[in-house]
Formats: sequence, structure tokens, C-alpha cells
Amino acid sequence: MGEASARLPCGCIRARCEESGAERDKRWAELFQQLDLNKDGRIDVHELRSGLAAWGVARTDVDEVRHIVRVSDTNHDGQLDFEEFTRYLRTHEKELKLMFHSLDRNNDGQIDVGEIQQSLHSVGVEVSTEQAYRILRSMDRDGTMTIDWNEWRDHFLFNPSRNMEDIAHHWKHSLMLDIGEHLTVPDEFSERERRAGLVWRQLVAGAMAGAVSRTGTAPLDRLKVFLQVVYPGLFLQVHGSGGAGLLSGLQGMVQEGGVRSLWRGNGINVLKIAPESAIKFMAYEQIKWLIRGCKDSGSLRVQERFIAGSLAGATAQTIIYPMEVLKTRLTLRKTGQYSGMLDCARQILRKEGVRAFYRGYVPNTLGIIPYAGIDLAVYETLKNAWLQRYCVGSADPGVLVLLGCGTVSSTCGQLASYPLALIRTRMQAQASTEGAPKLTMVGQFKHIVSQEGVPGLYRGIAPNFLKVIPAVSISYVVYEHMKKALGVGS
Repeated sequence: MGEASARLPCGCIRARCEESGAERDKRWAELFQQLDLNKDGRIDVHELRSGLAAWGVARTDVDEVRHIVRVSDTNHDGQLDFEEFTRYLRTHEKELKLMFHSLDRNNDGQIDVGEIQQSLHSVGVEVSTEQAYRILRSMDRDGTMTIDWNEWRDHFLFNPSRNMEDIAHHWKHSLMLDIGEHLTVPDEFSERERRAGLVWRQLVAGAMAGAVSRTGTAPLDRLKVFLQVVYPGLFLQVHGSGGAGLLSGLQGMVQEGGVRSLWRGNGINVLKIAPESAIKFMAYEQIKWLIRGCKDSGSLRVQERFIAGSLAGATAQTIIYPMEVLKTRLTLRKTGQYSGMLDCARQILRKEGVRAFYRGYVPNTLGIIPYAGIDLAVYETLKNAWLQRYCVGSADPGVLVLLGCGTVSSTCGQLASYPLALIRTRMQAQASTEGAPKLTMVGQFKHIVSQEGVPGLYRGIAPNFLKVIPAVSISYVVYEHMKKALGVGS
């Protein structure tokens, strides 16, 4: 659920470590009164969620609030009376007490940074000292840089975690430990998450978000491809227009094939999301297992996850690359040139052979490394800089900050890898573009620099940048709605 009960109203944090039964009962009664908003002697899901949000408990996920009510509601009326509420608190505080003592390895009544690192390591989650300090600061309310029982209890009082694995899962999925994997590296999932089907539900949510995002920005993507492969005379042949600017390009495409032509190539671009995501995830899991070796419960370091993610991306691209070639050819096609995807594939196979389906594969694969590496490094740097400057007492920079970091890091990654992407697209399109020289990767590079100069390596980057913000925004909104629809918690 949230980062913690940061502002619980009962003075819980100031309570003595040894709380008498009367003091505990009084604290529970005050909590109940605060949460019973309509004063009917019962607390429902809405009241519990609203009360926690008013106290400053971040990310009060409705599914977790419903879980608390469901497991404690013994008479199944959808609400908690005082007896049911106190039964939940009594049971949950006992579990929290056991977890606190398991973390407090030196039995001094305090949890320090080293003990947080050790406890996470024991369940296969590796964190740096800096990350452990951020976890600690999110719970430390008296500034001692240690966590006593009251701070621990109040932090997790309305979090349904029942053991250290759940606590580790909570910390791992708190935004502080995210390393930009929604952009470049697949999520790490626990065995419990796999058994619950979270893996495939999250992949489906991501695929739907990608499909809507790609469809929404398809006109800009098609314009980018045209500008990438344009040669003297080609734009005039295809569009009947002498200009190759953004507006004239869009106008030319509409004149040649109507408004629907702006979405040429989008069908296969959406179709390849599912196999690419599934292959990338399965390849990542296998590569992660090879890197980990015999350390079955170990977690990969950032560098290892970057390597595993890049190799997984290269594996997925190798398998689905023919679809990339088809996407480029369908995007560039004139009206009536192909009747569909299968016709396009048949014509390529008949006229150019099987090797045509892997034209541009080398620059495509080489481009994965700088894009993923720079994307990941910039995302981490920006996020950590924000946390250190503006969120000293919190591990959560907020959704808008993360979206901003992701947009900037993705843009930087594109800048670094764009020349390779341009060369790849030209090689994919060679047979379909009249007047285009049939060159190798190095030949394409030399030709572009000699004919167009260094700026020629960035031809078409303007529409590429224009689609970044809408693509990220659409993806995020659709992804969040799909996660709710599929029952994937935040």
C-alpha cells in the first residue's frame, strides 16, 4: 500500500516502546473513531481508503484496502465494526512484531541500515547502502536514522504484508527501487507473483498500452520513416510534393492515399508487440538464470540487469526482425502496391529471397546497447538527483517526476542510437526505394555523411521527438487502467 502511515493522528510514534493494554486499546479506539467518517460504528472500504489518504498514506491502493476489509470482515457485511477492526490490528501487530524482531539482529530495539540490507539480502533483494538509507528515512520520524518498534508498526499498520517476503516486495515495488525497467529492462517477479499470474497480466497491460500508444502516434512514425529513407526525387515520386518538411510530408501522404494512409504499417507494428514482449521476458529470465548461476535466490545488480535486458532485447529482435522489415515496407508502400501483410511478405520472398528479411539487422542490434545503456543511466541519474534534492525524507519522487525522467532518458537514448536506426531503416527499405543505392551498413554511413553531412544521420528525428511525450503519456494512462482492469496492484 503506501509508503507508510506517515501522519497517523494518535501520537503513536511518541508512545513508549512498552505499551500497556489500556494504552493500546485507547489507541485502537481513537484510530477507529478517526476512520469511521459517518460515525455509524462501522468502517467500509471507502472510509478506510479516504481516512488513510487524509493521513498522508501514499498510494492507498483500493485492492489492498479491500483485502484488509475482506480478511477481517467475519460477518461478511462488507464493513468492519470495532470488534473486527481490533481483531485485525491485534493479529497484524503480532505479525509486524515478529518481523521487527527478525530484522533487529542485534536485539537493541532498533533497526539500522545494515540490518535492512541484511534482511533484504536474505530474501534475494540486493540494495546499495544509499538505497537502504532511503528506505530507512521513509520510516524514520524522529531523525535518529534508526527505526524503533513504534515507527515500524505505524509504517506498516495498514499494509497487508504478512512476512519478510511481502515487506521486500513492498520495498522493491516502491518507486525508489525502480531502475527504469518499464523502458528498457523487464520487471523482476517473485515466485509468488508468478503463481498469481501477475507476470502475464502485467505483460498484457503493457502490450495494450503499447498498442494504443503506437496507434495514436502512427502518423508521426510513418512520417519519420519517410524522412529517413528520402533520396533525391523519391519524396516527389511518392507524394507529388517537392518539400520534405513535417507539414508538407503529412499533406503529401494524405494526397497520395487519403487520411487512412497515415496509419499504413501500424497494423504489423501493433501485432509484433505481443511476441516481442513475451520473447523478451522469457529470454530475460533465462539469461538472468545463467548470470546468477547457483545463487537461486540472488538478485541481479544494476549492471547485470542491464546486460540481461540488452541481451533479451537482442534475442527478441532476432526472432521478430522479419516483422520489422515488413513494417518498414508496408509503411513506405504506395496505394495498391501490396494487398496486405502476407502479400508483402510473398513479394519480398519471391523477388529478394529470405536474406531480405534480415536487411539492417546488424545496425539494429548494435543500436540496442547505446539506447538501453544511456536510457537506464540518465533515468537513474535524474531520479536520484531529484530524490536527493527535493525528497530527502521520502523514497517516492511522484508519477510526474518519473514520467519526466523517463521522457528525458528515452530522448537521450534515441539521440545516441538514432544514426544506427536510420541506417537500419534505409537498409530495410533498399529494394522498395527507387534510386536508393544498395549499400552495406558502413557504405550507408559513408554515403549519408558524404552526401548530406553529419546532420543527415539525424534525418527524421523531429517527428520522432514530437511523438515521445504523447507516446509516454498515452502508454502510462492506458497501462494504469489496464492494470486496474486486470487486477494488477500498483
